Amino acid sequence: MRIALVTETYPPEVNGVAMTLGRLVGGLVGMGHDLEVVRPRQRKGDACVTDGNPTHLTVAGLPIPRYEGLHFGLPCGGTLRRRWREWKPDVVHVATEGPLGLSAVRVAKSLGIAVTSSFHTNFHSYGKHYGYGFLQNGVMKYMRYVHNKARCTIVPSLDVKEMLEKEGFHGVLIIGRGVDTELFGPHRRSTELRKQWGATGDTLVVAYVGRIAQEKNIPVAVRAYEAMKEHCPDSRFVLVGDGPYKAELEKRHPEYVFAGMQRGEALATHYASADVFVFASVTETFGNVVTEALASGLAVVAYDYAAPRQYIQTGVEGVTVEFDNSEAFVSAAKELAADRAIVTAMGKRARERAMGLTWQSIFSQFERVLTDARDAVAKEKKTPRPVTGGAG
Repeated sequence: MRIALVTETYPPEVNGVAMTLGRLVGGLVGMGHDLEVVRPRQRKGDACVTDGNPTHLTVAGLPIPRYEGLHFGLPCGGTLRRRWREWKPDVVHVATEGPLGLSAVRVAKSLGIAVTSSFHTNFHSYGKHYGYGFLQNGVMKYMRYVHNKARCTIVPSLDVKEMLEKEGFHGVLIIGRGVDTELFGPHRRSTELRKQWGATGDTLVVAYVGRIAQEKNIPVAVRAYEAMKEHCPDSRFVLVGDGPYKAELEKRHPEYVFAGMQRGEALATHYASADVFVFASVTETFGNVVTEALASGLAVVAYDYAAPRQYIQTGVEGVTVEFDNSEAFVSAAKELAADRAIVTAMGKRARERAMGLTWQSIFSQFERVLTDARDAVAKEKKTPRPVTGGAG
């Protein structure tokens, strides 16, 4: 198939959505499909690349207010119409719902091209953290409008499916996420890196990986770590990532290890060199970092929803607690730190659990959704419309 994927974020940008879409594109290309990625320009001089697979069609964009590092694409119906008349896709997949995504939906439908979509980010719930909480209902209404123009909306977890269906979204399908167990794994553990963190072989290292921002509920993760220190006073807290809350946190806790943004093998080494992963976010649609931590052999403390609900059994691969119950989260983390043998056992079982989460099965499921959408549109074009009207 010829597939156009429309997104506001894509590698080398570092976030869960970009990583997931990069994986999906690579998987579809590997299966023989012809891909075009439509996205905003990420930096000055970022131009269209029309040779190779995938090709990239870059369009104008603007920074997302108060969300450093990401852009939203501006409406570009004319550009898309000209491109897709010349290179007509079999299906257009809209991965993000901004003005660019809305343009893509409208143009594709007007040209008779199948449209699918996916829901990756709970932007409607981010408002309270960035000063536009009063827009929450309007944002949800807009997202529902965009997604319901597609044949289906793909989500990564049952939680999100149930939430969107309650909000009136149609055709919601679940496709989970895989994890690269060759990249992420205990074999990446580094004694040298732990020494740089001030940790010996016996030191409990607690890790957080992700955007260091208010919407990730970082203060609860900090409270959890401080409670863990009551049992392990020599423990270390390593935060991998960047974001608007980092500078303030560094001032408050200069004793923490701020490792900055990490990629590839360096990221995998940071994961594997820790012992426990704390993830207090309550705004996830999935949480790729959770499966990466499991694959790395870490015991995980998280809320019982999204990826943790799917892949963590409390007392087996880690501990999950009632959603958004911060006291339970802190208490669970503290209790876990009291028994290093349990931490080690959970880490081993976490790795075993992750070994079954292959990306290849995800690629096949995604391909089937796109194929079904293409075939359904082709069938509709061949089916004659019924003649209506009265006699007279």
